Amino acid sequence: MTHDEHNWWRGAVLYQVYPRSFRDTNGDGVGDLNGITDNLEYIASLGVDGVWICPFYRSPMADFGYDIADYRDVDPIFGSLADFDRLIERAHALGLKVVIDQVYAYTSTEHAWFAESRSDRTNPKADWYLWADPKPDGSPPNNWMAAFGGIGWTWDSRRRQYYHHHFTPGQPHLNLHCDGARAAVIDVARFWLARGVDGFRLDVANFWFHSAGLEDNPPSSDTDAVKPWDMQAHVHDRSQPQALGMAAEIRALCDERSGVLTMAELATSQPARRMAEFTSPGRLHSAYSWVFLGDDISPELVRSTVEEVLASAPNSWPAWSFSNHDRPRVLSRWRRRDRARWARTLVALLTSLPGLPIIYQGEELALEEADIPFDKLRDPEGIAFWPEVKGRDGCRTPLPWSAGKGAGFTTAAESWLPIPAAHEASSIADQTGRPDSMLSFVRGWLAWRKRQPAMTGGVQFLDLADDLLVFRRSTEGQSLTCLFNLSDDEVVYPSDGLGDRVAFDLGGRVAGSDVVLPGSAALILRS
Repeated sequence: MTHDEHNWWRGAVLYQVYPRSFRDTNGDGVGDLNGITDNLEYIASLGVDGVWICPFYRSPMADFGYDIADYRDVDPIFGSLADFDRLIERAHALGLKVVIDQVYAYTSTEHAWFAESRSDRTNPKADWYLWADPKPDGSPPNNWMAAFGGIGWTWDSRRRQYYHHHFTPGQPHLNLHCDGARAAVIDVARFWLARGVDGFRLDVANFWFHSAGLEDNPPSSDTDAVKPWDMQAHVHDRSQPQALGMAAEIRALCDERSGVLTMAELATSQPARRMAEFTSPGRLHSAYSWVFLGDDISPELVRSTVEEVLASAPNSWPAWSFSNHDRPRVLSRWRRRDRARWARTLVALLTSLPGLPIIYQGEELALEEADIPFDKLRDPEGIAFWPEVKGRDGCRTPLPWSAGKGAGFTTAAESWLPIPAAHEASSIADQTGRPDSMLSFVRGWLAWRKRQPAMTGGVQFLDLADDLLVFRRSTEGQSLTCLFNLSDDEVVYPSDGLGDRVAFDLGGRVAGSDVVLPGSAALILRS
């Protein structure tokens, strides 16, 4: 499989790096940019084509880097701009693309823009954030809630107004209806393009705009929600049509330079619809949602999502992930009896779907969610909603490089989050060189996948058994039929018309005129 350099993401695989937990080189217990740079060869050895790096910008870390105090600088905990430049240079030397997060919906309260905006109601940046007067009784302007608990408004005594925040009070919502604010964040993209990045992952892009009328959100149908946020249908505080116009602005900027990926993250109750909207002609190249970050997976969910997105935006290249830094690891969410086989099948499924797959660090080791005791929690969401919602720390623990103290991640007495013993037992050092390890499988699978032209071709879903997801990837000269058993029970199905040669075996087999797939197994057939 060869990539068009201009559209390098078509057929590519990204590896997501959470910098705090990748590798620590200065002994403070927190991962840093040099930890990424010094280990890019490991990432390249997996067979991926690029890295997506979560925020490393200057920040007070109220939300661990997603509360940005300076978009154009590296937080000292991660290093310096010179360190970032070295990372770019090394990645490109290894043939890896570098995609970075851009967070445009909100900043930190410590950002200079917010300091000026809150100073009074007439300064040049007075309307760069969403400010609103209280109701006559002093209560907030409307009923919008915050995802991390409480009402989504905080009173500011300087302006005698409330400011809005989707998450922590330390993350005030930018008012991108304001031309100046919108131009300023787009200029941030221009800054990082000049430093050589190959693309942007646009954080919660459907949160960029709010309804100017500040109408109350209606109630949702989730009457048993743990979080008040989930008790509302987010009709007015996100997914406004103006976001699509801004997506087009960002795309136009990035198209000034060849080969720059624009990819939205969308947190929405209508994932396929929003993905199609954001990737329609003239907008972004790609988008992913939380559709496959839920509590389980089914053939119908996969098929309906992929078909809806591609039918609505046929020229888009949607992105898919089963794990990330915001959700419990996939092997803990979607449990099956044969854990080892299931882990392999999930990686194969993720990277066989039409679009851009994103492997989250640790997926290549088949790591499960870590159980973090309350007194070790760092995540504001987990602290607010414990124990019903344990937050995001369990998927953010440091990557285990080896067994023993610090797990090869750090020389500090303690890492910023504890590293489970079970993760140490699945370390990179332990799995390296073992033909039966998950790490060896991922390397072998991705090397095989890269040689298959059909993996950049079209897709056709087939109707077979209920628990069997079957689709055909094809391009001129090659057709592959991909069969995935997403259940614990064996599935037997006639092989007629599916292909007569096994291209890749993930626990399944052809027996006479039948395809036999034990629980959690998969099989790739070639005609």
